[in-house]
Amino acid sequence: MPDTDTATDPNPARLLAKSPPPETARGPRQTALTLAKHCVDTETAAHALFRQDTRWGQNYSRFFQVDASRFVLNLRVAALFHDVGKANEDFQRAVQSAGYQPQSVRHEHLSALILCLPQVRDWLSENPQLDVDAITAAVLSHHLKACDRQHPSYRWCQSHDRLQVALFLHHADVVAIFARVGELAGLTTPPPALPTNPWSDRGLWQKTLNAGFDFAEDFEDDDDRARQNFTAALKAGLIVADSVASGLVRTGNDILSWIDSVAHAPAITAAELDDKIIAPRSRQITQATGKPFTFQPFQEQAAALGPRALLLAGCGSGKTLAAWRWAQAQLSEHPLGHILFLYPTRGTATEGFRDYVGWAPEDEAALVHSTAEYELDGMAKNPEDRHAGKQFAADEAQRRLYALRLWSKRWFSATVDQFLSFLSFRYASLCVTPLLADSAIILDEVHSYDKRMFEHLVAFLKRFRGPVLCMTATLPKDRRKQLQECGLRVYPRDSERAALHSLEHAERHPRYRLSWCDRPQAEAHALARACAGQRVLYVVNTVGQCQALAQQFTAALRGSPVRVLAYHSRYRLSDRHTRHKETVEAFQPWSQPAADRDLQSNPTGPPPGVIAVTTQVCEMSLDLDADVLVTELAPISSLIQRFGRANRHFVHRPEFRADIYIHPPNSWSAPYSRNDLKVAQNFLKSLKIAPDQLAQEMSQRALADAFERHAPPKPKAHGSAKLFEMGYFALPDDFRDIDQYSVSCVLDKDIDRIEAIWEENGSPMRGKRRALDEILPGFELSVPKRFVLTDAERHDWLPRYLQIAPESHYSVTLGFCDQPTPGDAP
Repeated sequence: MPDTDTATDPNPARLLAKSPPPETARGPRQTALTLAKHCVDTETAAHALFRQDTRWGQNYSRFFQVDASRFVLNLRVAALFHDVGKANEDFQRAVQSAGYQPQSVRHEHLSALILCLPQVRDWLSENPQLDVDAITAAVLSHHLKACDRQHPSYRWCQSHDRLQVALFLHHADVVAIFARVGELAGLTTPPPALPTNPWSDRGLWQKTLNAGFDFAEDFEDDDDRARQNFTAALKAGLIVADSVASGLVRTGNDILSWIDSVAHAPAITAAELDDKIIAPRSRQITQATGKPFTFQPFQEQAAALGPRALLLAGCGSGKTLAAWRWAQAQLSEHPLGHILFLYPTRGTATEGFRDYVGWAPEDEAALVHSTAEYELDGMAKNPEDRHAGKQFAADEAQRRLYALRLWSKRWFSATVDQFLSFLSFRYASLCVTPLLADSAIILDEVHSYDKRMFEHLVAFLKRFRGPVLCMTATLPKDRRKQLQECGLRVYPRDSERAALHSLEHAERHPRYRLSWCDRPQAEAHALARACAGQRVLYVVNTVGQCQALAQQFTAALRGSPVRVLAYHSRYRLSDRHTRHKETVEAFQPWSQPAADRDLQSNPTGPPPGVIAVTTQVCEMSLDLDADVLVTELAPISSLIQRFGRANRHFVHRPEFRADIYIHPPNSWSAPYSRNDLKVAQNFLKSLKIAPDQLAQEMSQRALADAFERHAPPKPKAHGSAKLFEMGYFALPDDFRDIDQYSVSCVLDKDIDRIEAIWEENGSPMRGKRRALDEILPGFELSVPKRFVLTDAERHDWLPRYLQIAPESHYSVTLGFCDQPTPGDAP
């Protein structure tokens, strides 16, 4: 069949890479960025960030296990080519027009297609150090919107409008880019002649695309891990370099100066960590307890664990301080610029920031999760001593850098998704991969990782090199074995425990008295013990039960000084903050008068009792010290975490035992599986915790040992991750198993209030989008899908991910309920 493509004009006046930003109060309209300038800027950023004589360059190459020199060469070539596909009539019309202009083909798809031309591949192959397939993969996927021909969205060179688009491949900018590639790669042959044919879905370009798919399929079948790692490093590196070049031009920063000041700042020293984090935290502990602070032996010995370890120690044993000692040792062994504490939930990350990271200077400390800005704003309005006078939230200039603003931070408390979801092609996480490679990484509460999270954790440990400490109180044997196979040294081993007297005493001390009872008995125990002045934590498995039980206890205790609190996941964030604060304060340790606000205000005796009814959120997000704990039957790991909320400060009252009552679940199917609940019941029976047995004194160690014997086997994680498996392509995937049951919402009657606050705060100088991003989190809540108002009016300014739910089902004290609420009953 003859080629019916027709030639087009190769010489428009200029080729732009970006639309010029509009004139604002910040200054006059900036000059438009040309295509050649942006590609050279991106190559400049790539070289400056990853060059071999810098700590970042060395750590990034070590992290991905790639040859530094070859990686930087290929990355610079990819950076030069990444936007060459913008030399097309659709893109140039769109970038130079005031309104929206559709584009028939994505520009990065065309960039990669040009790299698949036989004459271009042959030219680049003159240098054997260039991996043309890896370069093509990085170019095609740098916007994370590229997939194979079977996928319905973002198919490579899928036409969205016209079937023919003019290309300007003979333009001076394109010629200059190819010339720069030849010079950089040391190619002696002149750049090849490029087609003048317009792109179309037939003829020359279709033949080239088919060949590209063949290359892609060959690469996907490649079992060479070194090459997969190399391609992954290029994909991440190009996204980083492009974000730097684009972001710094947008904010008016000089690329080389900014990179030198941020990426190549001095490494953290062990003395600096002690001065900024450990020492002030130690002084606070001394002030709270009235006793001089000293590290326990197991905390001191954590410093000698080496670069990869798994720390197993009971709830309340002091794992976090051990982790900081481990991090301090890593700084003595490796030149690193950051310490990352990564948690499974926003609540645990926030508490980690409050307790430790918040001691650091405000320009060095970061809390990173989806509602961090809202949390930080709350801390600024109600500062604790360590936060007083500090402004942790990003300023306007930092916000405009998006994920890049984190690069200047040194101490992090974050959710694990924010940093490890680069494995599933999450853009913001990919932007911080150089920071991740330059860090000592602590992963807390790894027992709570779901199947997909653990799969990603194994992939991370197998594929990357760097100091990593995993921590938890309990872990099934099969998961522990998998982490050991990934090179983690388990601490403490059985042979080491005998010498760790303080840890052994803490873990073997009988903190609890466990009993099995029926539900009416459990509820009666809770009421009686609260009326006797004790702090009772009651944990149920569903939000509905939590709300119903809180209402039941409130009615039963009407007229009594006993407080009844409810806490779960279905509150507006602003209300959840209030519920969290009042619950934590109600369970302050009474045995420590120096830190006990209630005793100071009521010196005649302890305050009245309290019952806090919660769901699974208490397992990690609440630092409580309950005298009595009542819980529904739940999976073993959940039970042990719940038990850990009781008698946490046992060292101050060694004769005390927290009474724990376990009763049958309201449902044997939701939210946990019947099999997991039956396994948990057998676990308790093995400890003689059953209807016909007396209460059993129990230690954390006894529970952990029994857990290892009874924990059901988990599916083996093979370490799969999209980052290594998609060949040429890239599409974002989920980092964890997603709950399909609930969605993020705002209440219908809050919409007018949100809009009014937004109008009041969203001045042009400040930025309308920023103002809305700051306001919305306080109004967001998680709601079961069945309650979404499908017929509610949708406002264009609301983000698409937010749905609308009826306020008639909402109570400030009870949260979102299945039934309409009569009001805010206490």
